[in-house]
Amino acid sequence: MNKFLVLFFFSISVFSQQENNSKNTDTDTLLIENDSIIKPAKENYFSDRELDIIDSLLVNQKFNSSLVDTLEYVIDDIDIIGSTTNKVLTTSLLKDRLASLNSKTPFDLEFNPALEKVINSYLLRRKKYYPALMAKAKYYFPMFEQYLDQYDIPLEMKYLAIVESALRPKIKSGVGATGLWQFMYGTGIEFDLKVSSYVDERQDPVKSTIAACKYLSQLFTIFGDWDLALAAYNSGPGNVRKAIKRSGGYKNYWNIRPYLPRETASYVPAFYATMYIFEYANEHKIYSELPKFFNFQTDTIRIKRTIGFDQISEKIDVDEEVLTELNPSYKLDIIPYIKDRNYALRLPSNKIVSFLDKEQEIYALADSDDAQREKPLPKYFEMDQRIRYKVQSGDYLGKIANKFGVRVSELKRWNGLKTSRIKVGQRLSVYPRRIGI
Repeated sequence: MNKFLVLFFFSISVFSQQENNSKNTDTDTLLIENDSIIKPAKENYFSDRELDIIDSLLVNQKFNSSLVDTLEYVIDDIDIIGSTTNKVLTTSLLKDRLASLNSKTPFDLEFNPALEKVINSYLLRRKKYYPALMAKAKYYFPMFEQYLDQYDIPLEMKYLAIVESALRPKIKSGVGATGLWQFMYGTGIEFDLKVSSYVDERQDPVKSTIAACKYLSQLFTIFGDWDLALAAYNSGPGNVRKAIKRSGGYKNYWNIRPYLPRETASYVPAFYATMYIFEYANEHKIYSELPKFFNFQTDTIRIKRTIGFDQISEKIDVDEEVLTELNPSYKLDIIPYIKDRNYALRLPSNKIVSFLDKEQEIYALADSDDAQREKPLPKYFEMDQRIRYKVQSGDYLGKIANKFGVRVSELKRWNGLKTSRIKVGQRLSVYPRRIGI
């Protein structure tokens, strides 16, 4: 995908997902404890001290990070909101279409001059990028909708992943937010997204979608409003509560928008604009490219040994780039076999039978590749293998050497023996190549 497209869609969301540990909390409000967000039992709003802590965490970890070039990633109000953008469609037509969308969704999708400018700007400046994006959506959206429905979240929330990541599962922000739904490391761990040297489950489309559904459900429980849940997903629930308080208690997004961080003020309109363009793509003569895969054209299979994409590709004639695209959570293009983790390989459906037919050959190839890797010389790890053997009645050096797969001369050298004489009860140092019976 064009780099400009990534910056465009990703720009609004670079600062999303303030680190917060809101798991297993009640349904009232939140507190800060050990830099984590939890809910207290009785209060309706944050205290001023708690709100200051939330803002401090947000600013220090995101907006002021030395890793982020805000001029590069944040869409400036001058660029869109405050511009005199030419109109692609009339105000009356946009009002009618937004009203129609609003009747179908629990989001508060009302006409607003700021939203109008965002939509017109996107249609004027970004239109050529949507066909490729829509092709990716044909693969990801059915997956998203399955879990959004399972968690009783509006299906239109699927457009959030476009605003967050431009549907690139391996994309990472300057501050470390990763994946389709842009989870920070700590937030991902809270929602059971494991990260290791081999695997980053924030990049797993299914697991990260489930985590996003859980997080969005919690945010809706807190605010009772999907627009505010969206804003909280971007800036953290603390800033949304603070905006509510500063506005005098209003709870409509547009009424608290002036009190939100600038990035969040642009974030929700970007979501609405994306929803509008996808829903009215045909009317604007925007047509999807042909996707590489539909989700139903793929399937998964459990692996029984650590294997690499190159080994799979060699045996079943599937391009490594395809394997990488379908399995973005594997950071090194290697699927590890770890007990109780059940890591799986996603393949085009027409390659599943080929994999099953060649499975043992793939594992044998992996064994062969492992065997060809240079091993450490015995002299560099002998001390780690040493055992102390107590000489038994009837033992002699030849018998002991055979028992452990070593040579008599080695036994003598390891124990400083000048002859082959040994005594019952004597302790010998042995560095075995095998353990005898």
